Amino acid sequence: MTEPHDHASEGVYEFGLDDVENQVREIHEVPAAEIISTTAVHLMTAAAVKVGLGDMPNARDHIDLDEARKLITALAGLVVAGAPDMGSAHAAPLRDGLRSLQLAFREESVVPDPPGQGPGEKYTGPVN
Repeated sequence: MTEPHDHASEGVYEFGLDDVENQVREIHEVPAAEIISTTAVHLMTAAAVKVGLGDMPNARDHIDLDEARKLITALAGLVVAGAPDMGSAHAAPLRDGLRSLQLAFREESVVPDPPGQGPGEKYTGPVN
C-alpha cells in the first residue's frame, strides 16, 4: 500500500466538488456575448503572434502560418456564427480584428491563396 502524498508542495492542486460548483456559478453569471468576445480575443491574440504581429522585438521569429490559418479560420467561424446574437457593439470590433488578421496573413504568405480560399474566407467571403 502506498503512503498518501501531498501534491500541493509540488504546485499541483486538486479541485474538489465545491471548486467546480463555484466555477459553474461564476460562469452562469457571464453573458454569452462576453464569453464569445473573450474567446475571440484569445484566438485573435494567438493568431496575431503566429502571423508575426506580436508585440515583441523578435515577433518575426514566431511566425507559423499553418497555425495562424487554423486560428483565423476558427475565429472566423466564431465571429460569423456569434455576431447575429452579439449585437453590433460587440461584433463590429471582432469583425475588424478578423479582417486585419486575414489581410496580415495574405501579406505574409509567400504563395497567396486564391480569393475566397484564405483563412476563414469560407465563412467571411473573400477579403481584399
